[in-house]
Amino acid sequence: MEKALDAAMLKNNVIANNIANVDTVGFKKSEVRFDEILKDSIYNQKLQGLITNSKHIPIGVPSLNDIKPQVIKDNNTSMRLDGNNVDIDAEMSNLAKNQLYYNAIVQRVNGELTSIMTAVKDGR
Repeated sequence: MEKALDAAMLKNNVIANNIANVDTVGFKKSEVRFDEILKDSIYNQKLQGLITNSKHIPIGVPSLNDIKPQVIKDNNTSMRLDGNNVDIDAEMSNLAKNQLYYNAIVQRVNGELTSIMTAVKDGR
């Protein structure tokens, strides 16, 4: 959940940057990839080599601790004459969706902490 919160915050910053540059000539929007990377890591659990030396070549998928969101610049051409490819409606929709996602994760973390606190208090 920590990784998901970090990725959601990064995505929020990237979307805010896209919105701030909606009128900047030649600006190309960026996107954050995290969900696909996480799914690949979870569903493609294969043999993973043990690294005991910094010169070893990593084999297999990375562990969940090594997963990091990626910021990708979208260099697709634009329908706008100024070369900017930011669609303000799409960005505002993505921002709202990301805020709901972030709030859901925060609620889940709070639920986990409440469960732990209940166990500690009742376990005396």
